[in-house]
Amino acid sequence: MSSQASPLDSYDKSILRLIQQDSSPSIEELAAKVNLSRNACWRRLKRLEDDGFIKARVALADPVKLNLELTVFIAVRTSRHEADWAERFHRTVQDIPEIIGAYRTAGEIDYVLHARVPNVAAYDRLYKKLTARIEMQDVSASFVMEEIKEVTALPLDFV
Repeated sequence: MSSQASPLDSYDKSILRLIQQDSSPSIEELAAKVNLSRNACWRRLKRLEDDGFIKARVALADPVKLNLELTVFIAVRTSRHEADWAERFHRTVQDIPEIIGAYRTAGEIDYVLHARVPNVAAYDRLYKKLTARIEMQDVSASFVMEEIKEVTALPLDFV
């Protein structure tokens, strides 16, 4: 942690911890859990949203219930690094709903894609869709056999 003061105090962090786990409680329930008045809690929550600490409040769907049991990490290498190729790649990734995360990385792999599909046959269709839309040097996939940890809550120890 840096030596400068944190923009968040213990109440702010408590609010963030709680709503990262479940954003559905009412403001009254949240205020009671963090030991603040309803109005004080609402003001803090509003400030956290206005200041961009809270990007969105969403519901997390169950991938198994949605028939998306297979998690796939796709490693992409390219020999193309021009701006037009990168823009087409970004558009392609954005247009494929099975791809739920895309990251440009340093090292041997240029991009890592995170996808959710029902099964290997569905991944094969995704692979064919991806490779038909944009040229890549190498594409390889790793299928998740066991999910050990997956959380959406971010640690608050660094602010």
